[in-house]
Amino acid sequence: MIFYYIRHGDPIYNPNGLTPLGTRQAEALGKRLATHGLDRIFASSSERAIQTAKPAAEMLKLPIEILDWANEDYAWQELTVRNEKGEPEEWCFDDREFARFMNTEEVRALGDKWYLHPEMARFEAGYRRIADAADALLESLGYHHDLKTHTYQQIRPNNDRVALFAHGGTGKTFLSHILDMPFPAFTTHFDISHSTMTVINFGEPHKDNDPIVPGVLQFGSDSHLYKEGLPTKFWNRFYV
Repeated sequence: MIFYYIRHGDPIYNPNGLTPLGTRQAEALGKRLATHGLDRIFASSSERAIQTAKPAAEMLKLPIEILDWANEDYAWQELTVRNEKGEPEEWCFDDREFARFMNTEEVRALGDKWYLHPEMARFEAGYRRIADAADALLESLGYHHDLKTHTYQQIRPNNDRVALFAHGGTGKTFLSHILDMPFPAFTTHFDISHSTMTVINFGEPHKDNDPIVPGVLQFGSDSHLYKEGLPTKFWNRFYV
């Protein structure tokens, strides 16, 4: 199985949707994905994710299967540092001061059990919600996540190409879990810009019952933007 994680295009957060640039990014994605095809398309229940998935779904004549757990409204309540009023203010991994803390030796030394640090414990429930949903999705696609060995057992053969259109905050948490990389280190060192695509190969076991270690073929790829002559600004802030 080839799995594509795709962040939504340039957004309007209120009302929820895409800007004209985001719509063009979505169309560019659709062309790119239609070249080699998809077998299934999933999307967050957020309108900006659904609108990003629509061109690919229309070109490939596939339904969009909605995954409400991937909606970033939930993650925003769970994985953010808060202001003096107790309101979500910034993703924990994007807040500069807290991101530095997440990379201290005391947090890194905990590895996969990073949530045992008193300052990180508040993020465990949000992480586990996404992690459990990610494992359930992959199990439905034929891959059982062995959390002890950090590998996958193939339940049944799957040669499909599967795409999930969702978000940045949700996505970095999702990817850290399915790739078995500690949440603090992964989310502070890897980022995904609007409409970019991360491609993961789950492959096939060499022998029956051999564990599978999925490999990242591309991370945050924006080649479809180059192809269509669209701007490649990271979060529309600066060119990369």
